[in-house]
Amino acid sequence: MTNNSEDCNFTAIDSLAWTVQLGISIPTFILGLILNILALFVFCCFWRKQTKTSVYMISLVLADVLLLLSLPPKLYYSVTTAPGLLCSFIQAPYFVNTYTSIFIIVCITVDRYICIKHPFEGRANQSPRWAVLICCFVWAVAWICSIPIYVFHKKEHIKCFHNMSDQTWSVPFIVSVEIFGFLIPLAVMVFCSAQTIWILLNHKTHAKKNVEESGSLRIIVINLVVFLVCFTPVHLGICLQCLVRQHVIVGCRMKQTISLFLQVSMTFANLNCCLDAIFYYFAAKEFCKKAQLKRVIKLCPVFKPCAMRWNCQQWENAPCQDTDSVMPHMAGTGP
Repeated sequence: MTNNSEDCNFTAIDSLAWTVQLGISIPTFILGLILNILALFVFCCFWRKQTKTSVYMISLVLADVLLLLSLPPKLYYSVTTAPGLLCSFIQAPYFVNTYTSIFIIVCITVDRYICIKHPFEGRANQSPRWAVLICCFVWAVAWICSIPIYVFHKKEHIKCFHNMSDQTWSVPFIVSVEIFGFLIPLAVMVFCSAQTIWILLNHKTHAKKNVEESGSLRIIVINLVVFLVCFTPVHLGICLQCLVRQHVIVGCRMKQTISLFLQVSMTFANLNCCLDAIFYYFAAKEFCKKAQLKRVIKLCPVFKPCAMRWNCQQWENAPCQDTDSVMPHMAGTGP
């Protein structure tokens, strides 16, 4: 996605960026793959009764795994030339799974907000069917939005993720990506997180201990911070690179700085695949409550220290169920 200019040399910048990407992407790939495959194994094999939460989690895991699997070809073809069409097939899955992860994270946040803001309605709509439909819709929209990457690919051999076509960098396309792919999800995340935190902090005092023990506030804040840290820099970089491609920014040093910033910020955005494990940790509360823990330990002894440490028997159920203890005091609460 970097700029190529006849007046500017990006060889040193691309070399530095690739070194940084290699240093971050290898640990991200290994750790992320382990965490996500383990989470997928747990959710699919032991979470017998599927819920909205499990559907969202499985979809998020799949998006993260596919994104991680796209990292090796991304690293290889970012320094090796390939036909433009091949680059499209390498680039599209990377971006599709990135934005699929963003939207599923937003869905989880909205679902948690609805369960806390409208507890009785939330409990009445716990069928996983809606979650399945929403996830399918998210995946479909993400792939449809990747069509320009295929349609507007360059004919000649290029380095993938570099020198993407002018149509891809057109103002309408980039503005759409920024608004629908980041700003709207961010606004929804901030609104739902702020409302949820406000509700949890303002319900009756005797329920506060239960809220703190459940970690609800902690996970909401961490979720929002992770979203901001992972996805804000890369979308800022995309915006700046668009200005470069539209010849609004013309200074060579500034172009090089933006190119480096964008490549590095894309790499940091991939860390979200590992940080999503925070979601899996809290979703595991429902798993620990409902699964037959002895059977789990028997089949997979690695869970034994985790079970002892997490003290699963004291945990409440996930999302809508995990707030049961405070819901009677929170019904109808709001600003």
